[in-house]
Amino acid sequence: MKDFAIFAAKRAAYTFAETAVAMLTVGQAFTEVDWMHIISVSGVAAIVSVLKSIIVGLPEAKEEEYVD
Repeated sequence: MKDFAIFAAKRAAYTFAETAVAMLTVGQAFTEVDWMHIISVSGVAAIVSVLKSIIVGLPEAKEEEYVD
């Protein structure tokens, strides 16, 4: 269960970062970025990632169970 939590957290962090980068507009000034909107949308994407990991499972967590 500990491995699952670590793998799910890593996936959620990657999803958060990918979503945040995708929301940045090219050519937009740093002061013009709506950071709260980006954090909000990225946070929701991370939560969806964790829920998906719980429902569908994680291939990397299953592989680790069989390795000794």
